[in-house]
Amino acid sequence: MIFADKLIQLRKKNGWSQEELAEQMNVTRQSVSKWEGAQSIPDLDKVIKLSELFGVSIDYLLKDEIEELEPGSFTEDGSGKEAAVKRVSMEEANAFLTVKKATARPIAYATLLCILSPICLFILGAVSEMPGSNMTEGMAGGLGMIVLLLMVAAAVAVFVFCGSKTAPFAYLEEECFETEYGVTGMVKERREQYKSTYTRNNMIGVCMCILSLIPLFAGVAINEKDELLLVLGLSAMFVLIGIGVVYFISGGIVWASFDRLLQEGDYTKEKKERSSVTMAISTAYWMIATAIFLAYSFITNDWEHSWIVWPVAGVLFPAVITVSNIWNRRK
Repeated sequence: MIFADKLIQLRKKNGWSQEELAEQMNVTRQSVSKWEGAQSIPDLDKVIKLSELFGVSIDYLLKDEIEELEPGSFTEDGSGKEAAVKRVSMEEANAFLTVKKATARPIAYATLLCILSPICLFILGAVSEMPGSNMTEGMAGGLGMIVLLLMVAAAVAVFVFCGSKTAPFAYLEEECFETEYGVTGMVKERREQYKSTYTRNNMIGVCMCILSLIPLFAGVAINEKDELLLVLGLSAMFVLIGIGVVYFISGGIVWASFDRLLQEGDYTKEKKERSSVTMAISTAYWMIATAIFLAYSFITNDWEHSWIVWPVAGVLFPAVITVSNIWNRRK
């Protein structure tokens, strides 16, 4: 069986027209027609892409004598293991986009709760140090921690609930897949429609983070020795940063859902292979940061200054992930 016949067989087995195959290969329909009519042979790059697309070996495509093997009996490395590549239907794609849009805001607000959770602790700590205050440091620390834990618990509950909604679609992030005809076009169209909203959210988020420094600087300018005023300025900074983060996350989750279906950006096939290691490192990193914050705060009882752990951890986190990615690539 010659290459042209194998290509026709594979295309029909997948239920694609020549136009659909051409779209997946980023070529014209006429090119596919010439390949199937034995009028031309695709270059090596196209042959490799065809082997990956259909889950067969390059030898199967190019060697006429190999015709008794079932298409799909090879993976792209020719190991002989069946390539079980999941295909995402239009219905599944629409359901995934709907769920991600519905959970984007709750996740953003839950993150806001985490950011705002230390504020009560800061303010009560400052109040306890004011002359004539009836609140002791222990009382301030205890009440502040209760509020912090309640807010974090509420946020975690939201994260778990939203995670249960998106759990059926976990394979889109973890596995390689193919999309049925029309899915890619639909996703690209919806992404283009959302682009202005995504850009606006990012602009607002950036502006809020920049403006968040104003309350703190204003407190220093008014009276740098007034601890309560400085703590209120710090708290206002956290609020503004939290609002900015809400815009970042709510827009980013929706935008990332498009990238997942298109397998672009952070969800390419290569990056999916490294995602599990990165996720494990991220989880361990933030657990260690939390342990350091709580241990230092309880041992020294210096709650009003221990918050510096979080911005330092946030600054170092991208460096840790970058080193992790470099190590993964070398490995």
